[in-house]
Amino acid sequence: MLKTKTSFFLIFLITTVGSISRGSTKFSPISKPYNFLFILVDDLGWTDLKISGSSFYDTPNCDKLAKSGMRFLNAYAACPVCSPTRASIITGRYPNRTGITDWIGARSGTEWPRNTRLLPALYNPQLMLEELTIAEILKNQGYSTFFAGKWHLGNEGFWPEDQGFDINKGGHHRGGPWGGGKYFSPYGNPRLEDGPDGEHLPDRLASETVHFIEKNKEKPFFAYLSFYSVHTPLLSRKDLEVKYNARKIKQRLSPKWGTEHKRKVRMVQEHSVYAGMVEAMDMAVGKVLKALERLQLEKNTIIFFMSDNGGLSTSEGHPTSNFPLRAGKGWIYEGGIRVPMIVRWPNMTSPGSVSNAIITSTDFFPTIIELSGAEANLKLPIDGISFTPALLGKKYDRGPVFWHYPHYGNQGSAPAGAVREGDWKLIEWYENGRKELYNLNQDISETVDLSKTYPNKVRTLSNKLTQWRSVTEAKMPFVNSRFDSTKNEGR
Repeated sequence: MLKTKTSFFLIFLITTVGSISRGSTKFSPISKPYNFLFILVDDLGWTDLKISGSSFYDTPNCDKLAKSGMRFLNAYAACPVCSPTRASIITGRYPNRTGITDWIGARSGTEWPRNTRLLPALYNPQLMLEELTIAEILKNQGYSTFFAGKWHLGNEGFWPEDQGFDINKGGHHRGGPWGGGKYFSPYGNPRLEDGPDGEHLPDRLASETVHFIEKNKEKPFFAYLSFYSVHTPLLSRKDLEVKYNARKIKQRLSPKWGTEHKRKVRMVQEHSVYAGMVEAMDMAVGKVLKALERLQLEKNTIIFFMSDNGGLSTSEGHPTSNFPLRAGKGWIYEGGIRVPMIVRWPNMTSPGSVSNAIITSTDFFPTIIELSGAEANLKLPIDGISFTPALLGKKYDRGPVFWHYPHYGNQGSAPAGAVREGDWKLIEWYENGRKELYNLNQDISETVDLSKTYPNKVRTLSNKLTQWRSVTEAKMPFVNSRFDSTKNEGR
């Protein structure tokens, strides 16, 4: 029998739906509760949408969503890899708090096999049942809840159906579609029935989402479409691969490389297979958006769109470029943590608007609570801050945003932490305590380290980062007594 969660961690104080006021934020009542559609794409880079700067990929449906809603230029994942960010979205808590600081399945502690100066910190291998999820809050409020796609927050007993979701289509312990035909049926997925041979996974997940919405159109719903795309394995529909191969020839594109520490980093978007994966994801998004229009639900459904970390550019095929951002997935530089984000709040967000507000993935939790009309007194501390003022085009400053990644990523990075406050970003490398300082307003590519020029700023931000680690009880990496300095480091 699967474990079930108890509800004593939350006392609900339900307000009248839609007539919410918090601080200076007020918005008009609605006739019935909002529906919520959360779309999470895996490994989608900051410039992987056409509207956000892609020079190679076609994303007409995501672009249309952005033109009908608000696009955020300073949106961040709570971690440069997937599982910690995913936990932060549905709990509103930093990875330090949930204990999930690396992708689940990565080795850590004394099990770490590489020759590195530090041993990665230990982490929780699942989202604990004591954590409260946004799905549980909305379910308690009468919402139908649905999950489709990648979960990667624990094994059986810790799946979506154990964390507040009524329906789970495809969410289990794996971080990619590694069974069966991978992105094509048969899937070999314990939580998703196989479709006809050759059925494409992103389209199937969209179809499951549409089916759920159709069945629940008369009541409030929370649909979480969590694509496995565009994570490895790099595998595209053949027709789309052919399309982008032709485009690559027509545009006379060829690979161009830079370096990030000891890794090469892709500098130009021209990977035909990856381009096909991006477009297939976009087609699936379009399928769901068209269903909302057909069912006349688009005016009452708030849509969130985001990626769980930056694009993969320094490893595993180097499929995309995040330029002008530095590095990519697995790195604490902007290419690893700054992600595309779109929100459409009908009749409230200004169509086609762009926000420079700094948002991080913990902030969805309190924002959705506020928009749903629910208030929650929580036993566990919440790190997120509602960004409804930003959605309304008002002045918004959430304060500093923090990162803690006490692990060696598969993509070449080393354990590090970071803080951004306003235009300033400080990075601290845990191997040697070295600190880097960047002004992101003047240097979005993080090319000029200003730590020697502004020592007081380094001191201020470093103190805040240290204090935050203490408050959130962050686990640190520790010295590797087996490290052999005469051999190549295992990065």
